[in-house]
Amino acid sequence: MVREDLRNIAIIAHVDHGKTTLVDQMLKQGGTFRENQVVEERVMDSGDLERERGITILAKNTSIHYRGVKINVVDTPGHADFSGEVERVLKMVSGVLILVDAAEGPMPQTRFVTQKALEMGLKLIIVVNKVDRPDARVHEVIDEVLELLMDLNASDDQIDSPIVFCSGRAGTSSLDPDVAGVDLKPLFDTILEHFPPLELDETAPLQLLVSSIDYNDYVGRIGIGRIERGVAVQGADVVVCNYNHKDVNLRGKLVNLYEIEGLERVPCESAKAGDIVCFSGLEKINIGDTVCAADNVEPVSFVKISEPTVEMIFSVNDSPFAGKEGKFVTTRHLRDRLYRELLRDVSLRVEDTASTDSFRVSGRGEMHLSILIETMRREGYEFQVSSPKVLYKTIDGEKYEPVERLIVDVPENSTGVVFESMGTRKGELVHMSAIGSRMRLEFLIPARGLFGYKSEFMTDTKGEGVMSSVFFEYQPYKGEIQRKITGSLVAFETGEAVTYGLFNAQGRGTLFIGAGTPVYEGMVVGVSPKEGDINVNVCKTKHLTNTRSSSSDDALRLIPPKRLSLEEALEFIGDDELLEITPLNVRIRKQILDGELRAKARAKAKLS
Repeated sequence: MVREDLRNIAIIAHVDHGKTTLVDQMLKQGGTFRENQVVEERVMDSGDLERERGITILAKNTSIHYRGVKINVVDTPGHADFSGEVERVLKMVSGVLILVDAAEGPMPQTRFVTQKALEMGLKLIIVVNKVDRPDARVHEVIDEVLELLMDLNASDDQIDSPIVFCSGRAGTSSLDPDVAGVDLKPLFDTILEHFPPLELDETAPLQLLVSSIDYNDYVGRIGIGRIERGVAVQGADVVVCNYNHKDVNLRGKLVNLYEIEGLERVPCESAKAGDIVCFSGLEKINIGDTVCAADNVEPVSFVKISEPTVEMIFSVNDSPFAGKEGKFVTTRHLRDRLYRELLRDVSLRVEDTASTDSFRVSGRGEMHLSILIETMRREGYEFQVSSPKVLYKTIDGEKYEPVERLIVDVPENSTGVVFESMGTRKGELVHMSAIGSRMRLEFLIPARGLFGYKSEFMTDTKGEGVMSSVFFEYQPYKGEIQRKITGSLVAFETGEAVTYGLFNAQGRGTLFIGAGTPVYEGMVVGVSPKEGDINVNVCKTKHLTNTRSSSSDDALRLIPPKRLSLEEALEFIGDDELLEITPLNVRIRKQILDGELRAKARAKAKLS
């Protein structure tokens, strides 16, 4: 049977190229909202963190009706650290819109997700977005996209994909780069014409591949996926199996069945092959499982998700302030929360360690893990994490490490300082081109070489640089990289920071705290420009005497402290430091809090 009334598509692109804004306009012009309905921007970014940061973290489903055809749309993340979301949802669709910024052109994540789409043999429509930008260079970007497709060994049909020119913010599209669009009809028409109707078998036994998991307090775990064949009926007996794990064999019922209409999940009694549905009733369902008819168990193959490249140790908070600010503070709370995250995030790994209160958590990058940390912090969890470390591999007896493809856009006068930084971090220049008055530099650099580089990069380029990276491949170990050339200002005693103590300490470096902040011995209160740690007594008060002078009692002026964000704190911490995470504070501390014990450990390490 041919489903003329259905198309399943995904929108993939680099971060900030305008996917979610374009989906907003597609929903509006597809009649999802009333004419007088007030709709906030980026309506698909429903999470608080997504709205605050302006990025998509989780892939989401919606649907649009156009000319009697239902178009199921999957909006995907653009940041490389969440590419696991993109890899799994591509199994639900038969075509993809590859979105490219009309000024920036193809970026690292564009290459990565396009490669995944090409490997799966999906049909493509190239969408050049933001054509109304003053610095748009539409014709050059078209050439760059075609070069990318040829570089990735695309087939002739994929290279000949149609190109649509859009302005997601204005809600316009055109098939001619030199003609301004009026609405999104050219884009909708191209989707219907270029993506063929699905050829499916409704009479065969049910096969439903789960590509996403949601959770609801009332119905429990909710599976989301596409029906590969057959018909799903509410209340039907089913068997859950898995192509990669033959031991998965779970029997149950499809208690509730929902279709996606616009932004809503609408209950339905049955759904046909090709439909993307949500269902509940199977409490142990996981991403990659196949829901089959009870009398015909045949699992569907699922895409192999790329391996994590960065790990951190999550452990129970054991600082002097432990348990004062968090709601969930025990090992059991931490363990349950981390393993629960595995149900939603297929690119995350969690392992037990030799210590009962510590867990090794591996992900795609610092951003991937920092989003998890921030989410847990807002949920009331209190814990501590180590500095991020890359995951090495041993291949044929040789040590290999993950290498990233880094692209930076910088003003021409900043290229020298970028080259210098890349040299010390083992970066290798592979391509360089001029884009107007700016330079685009492409490097292959060890993933560990990027730790802590973002803030340095922004300083070097005076805030005008743009950088982005994506995993490239594992390569032989590149040698030692000196990561941290600054030292820490470490609190000498437990108490409350006072103006007099802070005034004396600020001459040693930049402080992270202000007067009135509670501190404990071993807590990092600032950064020193010199290598090596300095103990400072920020709790020290002025001794009162009978002696007075004209200048000694002048008001002490403190330099405003530098408040570190979570990402900046993760970049800052060294191998002998931990980050204490609570719902109210993010504190940096030494692993060994006692100053004498810390000095002995340092001396012992030097001797060994």
